Amino acid sequence: MAKTEIAKFETPEEKRHFWHSSSHLLAEAVTGIWPDALPTIGPAIDGGFYYDFDKKEPFTPQDLEKIEKKMREIAERGEKIARKEVSAEEARKLFAKNPYKLELINEFAEKGEKITLYYQGKFFDLCEGGHADSLGQIRAIKLLKVAGAYWRGSEKNKMLQRIYGISFPKKEMLEDYLKMIEEAEKRDHKRIGKEMDLFMQSELVGKGLPIWLPKGEIIRQEIEELAMRMEKKAGYVRVRTPHLAKKELYLMSGHLPHYAETMYPEMKLDDGSYYLKAMNCPHHHLIYNHRQRSYRELPLRIAEYGTCYRNELSGTLTGLLRVRMLSMNDAHIYCTFDQIESEFESVIKMIVDYYKVFGFGDYYFRLSLHDPQNREKYIDDPKGWSLTEGILRNVLERLKVKFVEAKGEASFYGPKVDIQFKMVTGREETMSTVQLDFAAKKKFGLSYADRDGKENGEVYVIHRAPLSTHERLIAFLIEHYAGNFPMWLNPVQAIVFAVSEKFSDYAKKVQDALIEAGIRSEFDDSDNTLPYKVRRAQLERTNYAVTVGGREEEAGTVTARDRKGKLETMKLEEFVSRLAEEARKP
Repeated sequence: MAKTEIAKFETPEEKRHFWHSSSHLLAEAVTGIWPDALPTIGPAIDGGFYYDFDKKEPFTPQDLEKIEKKMREIAERGEKIARKEVSAEEARKLFAKNPYKLELINEFAEKGEKITLYYQGKFFDLCEGGHADSLGQIRAIKLLKVAGAYWRGSEKNKMLQRIYGISFPKKEMLEDYLKMIEEAEKRDHKRIGKEMDLFMQSELVGKGLPIWLPKGEIIRQEIEELAMRMEKKAGYVRVRTPHLAKKELYLMSGHLPHYAETMYPEMKLDDGSYYLKAMNCPHHHLIYNHRQRSYRELPLRIAEYGTCYRNELSGTLTGLLRVRMLSMNDAHIYCTFDQIESEFESVIKMIVDYYKVFGFGDYYFRLSLHDPQNREKYIDDPKGWSLTEGILRNVLERLKVKFVEAKGEASFYGPKVDIQFKMVTGREETMSTVQLDFAAKKKFGLSYADRDGKENGEVYVIHRAPLSTHERLIAFLIEHYAGNFPMWLNPVQAIVFAVSEKFSDYAKKVQDALIEAGIRSEFDDSDNTLPYKVRRAQLERTNYAVTVGGREEEAGTVTARDRKGKLETMKLEEFVSRLAEEARKP
């Protein structure tokens, strides 16, 4: 291997190329050990790569070790990665024994797309790229797990075996990553959510449809109340819209042609066809249009903590991070062209304020632009794109926030700013999104009466969801705090228990005093031992475990242990006052 090679591993694109090459390395290793295994697809993903194989026998942990060793041996050869364009006929001959590759080749041919192969020595794979320069740059590899995955994500297709992996240009980077993974497992929102009894899922309800339990609902309410307070201060008005609407509405908005694959199937009723709501904006446009608007009303900020439904593939669903039911503090701002910049700036500032409340610090902004070459994906309005993209760029530059630009990531109706959030576990996710829409004015005939009483159709719409979806935000919060929520957000702020049953009346008096002060507390009068009750309080990550016995009853005190293990005895009135102050909402 060429030891002097320096891998490009700084930008998101460079990492994708590096991990894409690693997936090809994985495919070569697997097919080298098991020639009958059929490789299907193997993309780079956020935080690594995977490859799906059709293999009769399941991969074992010992197999992963064997594959890792083979990958390192191949990488040591340091072979360059080369691209080659071939005809559909030639590609079919090369992959004649692989029905999965043939299916992809036929689709590419039907669409008139180029068919490219990437070679690393004698091994080649069907791929559109991009890649690292050579396999020699891959110097640290770890295969993480094997999971089942349907071919192309459809339950109608065959179940394949998916091997997940991670790779780096330096061994030290892999060591750091494995430590991060260990920490991530401790903070996993699915495990902690179960321990704290926050949410559940049931096959009788369906995948990706979380059910919020009482304690999880408390968190949801606290977040919604925070959003309501901040939005009221910022001049928003709140509305409520139905969970479904007629087909004609989504045809008018353009969502059906552009978004149909992620919407739930059509429901044909006696008065027409209906769809479950996948987005709130068309409903809000109707609210704007239900009467003539005056220039004095603009900007008009319409907010809703609405629930939408997305027909995500079952294989992509994971905990609360990707679900089929999404609740979000959505809002749409209707404004004139001259108001876009100030309104967009206000939204960005509101997002930063939210992040301060939750203690989020590791994030950056991504300006998502359209691709002028992709006329099918984006509205054909070059002037509109140029103007609106320039406005968003100006706002980000003036606010001096860290941002990058991403071509081809815009919404079909306008540019957007995504806020990329890095978890304490190292995973990067999109937290919030702000979109600028210059197409709705035409599709819905949005207008207002100007100062001269004339109708003006230049109404621009800013779509914003600063707290992402409620489900994703809760997943972030659980992992960010490792379940140790700040006092104002924690569903159980104190658990009270007596050292024996004869002091239960005093323990109940303590709990009543806490409830009277607005503290969310529980009284554990179960027959379990005191150590078991303390352990339960730790698992539920309550802010305070409060113990009372004879001494406390006689002195009118409580003995409280906080989450750090600090033990303190104080007067009941003083303790209640302290907790009430600590639990004050941000």
